[in-house]
Amino acid sequence: MTTSLMRLFAAILLLSGVGLAQGKPARFDFGKREYDSNCAGCHGIRGRGDGEYKPYLTKSPSDLTRLAKANGGVFPYQQTYEIIDGRKAVAAHGARDMPIWGADYLAKASADYMDVPYDPEIYVRNRIMALVDYLERLQAR
Repeated sequence: MTTSLMRLFAAILLLSGVGLAQGKPARFDFGKREYDSNCAGCHGIRGRGDGEYKPYLTKSPSDLTRLAKANGGVFPYQQTYEIIDGRKAVAAHGARDMPIWGADYLAKASADYMDVPYDPEIYVRNRIMALVDYLERLQAR
């Protein structure tokens, strides 16, 4: 074995040991990834309605950390899901000010699963539910 190959092998062992020494591997948070990709620009990293696009919007984004508080202390799962999905008009909300993520996710599904059979509604539902779960975890306590 050459010296450079031994060094490479030692580096790999060292790096793999670092991950083991830290305990369990980091959990991937799909809901946070969805939020960071699609919501944080308007609603802010912490969900308080202070995103970088706020100055350019005609209506100030909602503070998403107060959804439960505004609903008597109970997080409104179904209402939040329907608002994010956006494909069904929610009359009480008036004009639609945010993107229709259900339609966006549906379009992405066709690109992601071009050659594989899939149920597009399950794909959309899973992405929205991950996001709703993350929003529930953002609630002010």
